[in-house]
Amino acid sequence: MYQIIDGKKISQEIKDELREKVEALKARGVKVTLAVIQVGDDPASSVYVGNKEKACAYVGIGSLVYRLPRETTQEELLQLVGQLNRDDQVDGILVQLPLPGHIDEDKVLLAIDPQKDVDGFHPVNVGNLSIGRPGFVSCTPAGIIQLLKRSGIQIEGKECVVLGRSNIVGKPMAMLLLRENGTVTVCHSRTKNLKEIARRADILVAAIGKPCFVDADYVKEGAVVIDVGIHRKADNKLCGDVDFKSVAPRTSAITPVPGGVGPMTIAMLMYNCVEKKLAIL
Repeated sequence: MYQIIDGKKISQEIKDELREKVEALKARGVKVTLAVIQVGDDPASSVYVGNKEKACAYVGIGSLVYRLPRETTQEELLQLVGQLNRDDQVDGILVQLPLPGHIDEDKVLLAIDPQKDVDGFHPVNVGNLSIGRPGFVSCTPAGIIQLLKRSGIQIEGKECVVLGRSNIVGKPMAMLLLRENGTVTVCHSRTKNLKEIARRADILVAAIGKPCFVDADYVKEGAVVIDVGIHRKADNKLCGDVDFKSVAPRTSAITPVPGGVGPMTIAMLMYNCVEKKLAIL
């Protein structure tokens, strides 16, 4: 029988731990503050920003939310980022993606002070991760490592296969698994013999961006499967990159969609904010 890796439960554990740390900081007169910027009113972005506000409120972190009109210019956005960089009361800055087409996302992300880049997207933090130096780590891959560790799943010495090479998930995921002494293969759209490589995995991370792409033929008996994808099917139900029904019986452990990786992303965002504050005290 396979284990369901419960992201809701584990993310709640992390938020409860952080809440205690924030209360201890408040007792010393120290506040933690996250600034979130949303440009436009993309519905999915609005939901994410709202969830981040709720998580901040629960953990006890101050939340500054800037909801800017879609017509906001790139220069205006960069000015706001610069203002927040200089504000000593702000510990973390997050610009909600995607941005409207007239704004260069790379320029905006580069403008964020790496010391406040709690999303872990700035090249300085990506570079720190790649050479094993301290720095912010992308929240979703960091959350996956927590899911594995807190579920009693050993990474060291395991064959790990990551499906997907995005800058947000695939690449940092591979580096984090390497950091934990896994043996890592990264697959992508040009990979040959994809099924054969995936079937070698003791730990398979699916971040390929295609609904129900990974079926039982991609998974060896007893593997651990982490599903990063989230899609809405024609019947309005959510699904991931993994065909859960066919894959789950072959696994030793698997994340569901929803309720697996998703809740961990915001929990790790809170973690980045709090741990950054603790590190500088």
